[in-house]
Amino acid sequence: MNAIAIVGAGPRGTGILERLGASAPDLLPGGLDVHLVDPYPAGAGRIWRHEQSPLLAMNSMAADVTMFTDESVICDGPVRPGPSFWDWVQTGPEVDPELRDELSRVTASTFPSRRLQSAYLGWVLRHVIAGLPDGIRVHVHRTRATGLTEDGATQILHLAEGAPLRVDTVVLASGHLDATPTDDELALVARAAERGLRYLPPEQTTDSDLSVIAPGETVIARGLGLAFVDLVVLLFEGRGGRFEPDGDGLRYVASGQEPRLVAGSPRGAPYHSKTHYQLKGGRPPLPRFFGPDATDALATPVDLRRDAWPLMAKEIAWGWYHELFVGHPDLVTTSWEEFADRFAALDWDSPAMDALIAGTVPDAGDRIDFTALDRPFEGLAAASLEDLQPLVRDRIALDLHRHVDERHTPYLGAFVAMLSVYGETGRLTLSNRSRATDMGWWQGFFNSVASGPPGFRVRQLLALSRAGYVQFLGPGMWVEIGEGEFRAGSAALDGAPPVTSTVLVDARLPDMSAARSVDPLVASLMRDGALSEDVIVDADGTVLRNTGQILVRPADGAVVDAGGRVHPRRFAIGPHTSVTVAGAFTRPGMNAQSLRYNDAVARAVLQSLPRGAERASAA
Repeated sequence: MNAIAIVGAGPRGTGILERLGASAPDLLPGGLDVHLVDPYPAGAGRIWRHEQSPLLAMNSMAADVTMFTDESVICDGPVRPGPSFWDWVQTGPEVDPELRDELSRVTASTFPSRRLQSAYLGWVLRHVIAGLPDGIRVHVHRTRATGLTEDGATQILHLAEGAPLRVDTVVLASGHLDATPTDDELALVARAAERGLRYLPPEQTTDSDLSVIAPGETVIARGLGLAFVDLVVLLFEGRGGRFEPDGDGLRYVASGQEPRLVAGSPRGAPYHSKTHYQLKGGRPPLPRFFGPDATDALATPVDLRRDAWPLMAKEIAWGWYHELFVGHPDLVTTSWEEFADRFAALDWDSPAMDALIAGTVPDAGDRIDFTALDRPFEGLAAASLEDLQPLVRDRIALDLHRHVDERHTPYLGAFVAMLSVYGETGRLTLSNRSRATDMGWWQGFFNSVASGPPGFRVRQLLALSRAGYVQFLGPGMWVEIGEGEFRAGSAALDGAPPVTSTVLVDARLPDMSAARSVDPLVASLMRDGALSEDVIVDADGTVLRNTGQILVRPADGAVVDAGGRVHPRRFAIGPHTSVTVAGAFTRPGMNAQSLRYNDAVARAVLQSLPRGAERASAA
């Protein structure tokens, strides 16, 4: 009997299991034991576990979440459609009693709680297991994997509790991995302790001990992404504050237990709100300019900014203008067909393209602006922190309006195109220098546009800002440590006195580092040289960047050891690996990269098994 162990039973592990079941009848008819190993609840995993604050919400609408392939997905394995989150809600599923009221109020455009998503993910796992082919048995081990050794070709997975598992193949699907602080962060911890200051290094905000932050004190927060949004939820609503309607916005009613946050980041702006509308013009025809044919035709090695970005930008703009012309024909001066033909014939960054757009889109606000998308606070400056706040609020409020008002659905067209572009960037063979520099910029840009919070969270931030509980430093944030205080400022406040505090929170996830991982399995494999990190080296041998990600073979996730050897029976998938995909679940109808890659890895896993390898060689 063949056997597989999947370490990580959250949505990524569930996705691999579903794809194993889809392809097993073709690649491995007969028996198969699959062991799911995770100390957290199977299905939900750590990030989506039920045991977290009920205040925390998803950053996706109910209609935009699925774990299943559909007719849009192009993969080698069979497509097996299944219920999206919204489909599941409409079946009236049995849920924990404390979730029933929320379940009854969910609509397609609701941003559900993470607890309700936990219930969906648990149901998906049970649904997948129930639908597996005869002969596939699943064993769930609610414990932590601590080591991996070999006995000949047999993989021996050691567990914190229970006997070791003897299997043929192991898949590491653990999701986000915690890491010990970097040398700089450790030095900051030590210096802060010497001066009687408190420093909270990067970690999952939901697991942070926020009790060290006292009511009423000023806290410097570095980072304005999703970890910052969670921080705000837990420090304000989580401490008894509440929001009440106030005209078109909200008013914050304090509990007296909250601190005052002064927050910033290099970009200086919170992530763009998620859009709260649907496409009026239907899904744009994608890919158009940045699909497999275009990426394969680029001369290698590719410089992302020079060679690929003009095509990427044109593709994103194609999504924007398709929605504008088809969904809002009253805002343009010609038909989509005429515009599309002329658009397709022109280079993106050219005077002729600029002239076409200016001549057919009268309102400049209806034209895509990549600078504004990437750097929303560009040019902001003020003489003091207080003077900066209304300027920041105006820009945040305008951006929010454009993401919730159906007059501005081209933003969603661009978002859909950006997802398509993101899935294709993995096909690029970039130069090492471009990988080291440009990919970090692209990932940050993508996150700020595509991974933002729901609009109601942005309204809450604005209410907290108006009430004086949250202040923004603007772009170009800097932090330094003095004898008895942290000091912070920004490029937007040049010449203004710094903000001072005895508390600094790095409101972000830890930098990826397999070498510093606190996961015992990954740490032991790194010590043994059985895993390696993806280190980007220049032609002269200079290390340009250590990504900290586990190095895997791009095609199928097979791990690469310290000697550069690909292991035939060890695989890894997820954000901790050198193949980055956008999320473990996705929007329906998007030919999602995550679902395609799950399929590729699962099929490679099946073909690695003794009987699977025999069938693969015979074919």
